[in-house]
Amino acid sequence: MTYCVGLFLDEGLVMLADTRTNAGVDNISTYSKTYTWEQEGDRAIVLMTAGNLGVTQSVVNILEEGLPRDDDDGNGVETMFTVSTMYQAARLVGRAVRQVYKDDAEAMRAQDAPFSASFLLGGQLKDRTMRLFEIYSAGNFINATPDTPFLQIGEHKYGKPILDRALTFHETKIMDGVKLALLSMDSTVRSNLSVGFPLDLVIYRKDALKIGLKIRIEESDPYFQDLSRGWSNALRKAYQELPIPRWG
Repeated sequence: MTYCVGLFLDEGLVMLADTRTNAGVDNISTYSKTYTWEQEGDRAIVLMTAGNLGVTQSVVNILEEGLPRDDDDGNGVETMFTVSTMYQAARLVGRAVRQVYKDDAEAMRAQDAPFSASFLLGGQLKDRTMRLFEIYSAGNFINATPDTPFLQIGEHKYGKPILDRALTFHETKIMDGVKLALLSMDSTVRSNLSVGFPLDLVIYRKDALKIGLKIRIEESDPYFQDLSRGWSNALRKAYQELPIPRWG
């Protein structure tokens, strides 16, 4: 299992993913689930993946090699560097998912292996609006909006409450969004052993047309340790200060 979260903010995008892959208690590995396509001044696209690692890696390989254009006569392929909108980029990911399903799903069923894959796709192209999508294993997708300013894939339930309570599209500044995403991940890591370090963080500022920050955060990172400890202490203090029930 994994956990990825994307925040859709007025100032930009914050996207965070863990790197743990769990195929049983004796087979835990680290794989990056974050991919980027960037051409400064023209486009910045980020993809994060969850689900069956073989499926998601096949999808990414197809995206790298390209798919035949929908409206083409057989010449040329569509890639993340040729799409002209983020909507087209999301459709391209969906097509790649369906291609992998067509190629592999029957063999996977024969081995009782689930075809599971989901994706977060965020970014912006020149003269276009910034977008954030969640793409499902059927290849269909939804997009984040100011009313619903975050999307999650993977083991999402532990990290959702703080986002529901604290995140807003207009009021949350981008670095406050980073803090919220990290706290969301901290709650998930604490509650689910199949989600773990290191973490991959990407920050994109609206209209920059380049990725502002892409870093890997280790468990020993001083800021993350301080944030986790401070949040635990703040929750404990708030709980203790709340009144006890009046019944019983």
